[in-house]
Amino acid sequence: MNMTINTKGVYQIKDSDLFFVANNTAPASTQKQYVLTIKDLPGDDKPREKLLDSGPHVLSTQELLAIVLTTGTKKEELLSMSKRLIKDYGEKNIMTETDAKKVSVEYDIPLVKACQIVACAELGKRFYKKPEVGLAVIRTPKDVFDHVRDMRDLPKEHLRGIYLDTHNRVIHEEYISIGTINSNIVHAREVFRAAIEYNAAAIVLVHNHPSGIVTPSDADFAITNQLIAAGRIVGINVLDHIIVTKTEYQSIEAEY
Repeated sequence: MNMTINTKGVYQIKDSDLFFVANNTAPASTQKQYVLTIKDLPGDDKPREKLLDSGPHVLSTQELLAIVLTTGTKKEELLSMSKRLIKDYGEKNIMTETDAKKVSVEYDIPLVKACQIVACAELGKRFYKKPEVGLAVIRTPKDVFDHVRDMRDLPKEHLRGIYLDTHNRVIHEEYISIGTINSNIVHAREVFRAAIEYNAAAIVLVHNHPSGIVTPSDADFAITNQLIAAGRIVGINVLDHIIVTKTEYQSIEAEY
């Protein structure tokens, strides 16, 4: 396995259309699905505990919404409800609603929870309203370095996924893990879950080295290789893995 530093300069997103067909011949009446609940999650992975331990920036939109909603209902568990709302109606759509009664009826949730969503959205608009700007575009490692200024001074290593559309525009980003980056804690399913959810064409990974040493470690190369290979299977390009410090950045590209 040969490992090299990316010297191409500009990211190219390849088209890839893969289709997966489930081959399950069991009668539908005998198929059972288990719904993951908050109680099933390890303590550190529960939304409230994650927020208290690491801050709100590491939580997915689904997890943040789950905290706002507080509890589920008799017919729908909390995580299932928040996932359904985000998936079916979109982050932006549900956060632009102002009529709680309409939200309750159209989204099939209790009125109290609809009021929570509308109130939370209104607070966001009032406190952090900014003029609407175009989506950020990531084409080079330098673009990534400029985009993640907030990561340069973090005291712990954070792995962040930047998800792009076919025009290299950032459509979503989130923190995937916190702590020393290695294959034992970084799982492909976590990296590609958001890519699939947001219909991303490509991913750029980036993590910080608080030590100030920008040189990639063996573990950095290993995890990059694994995720590039996984991306080829699911048809999503892993364009790069960028290491950043306060003043420098280094791009990794793994070749087989």
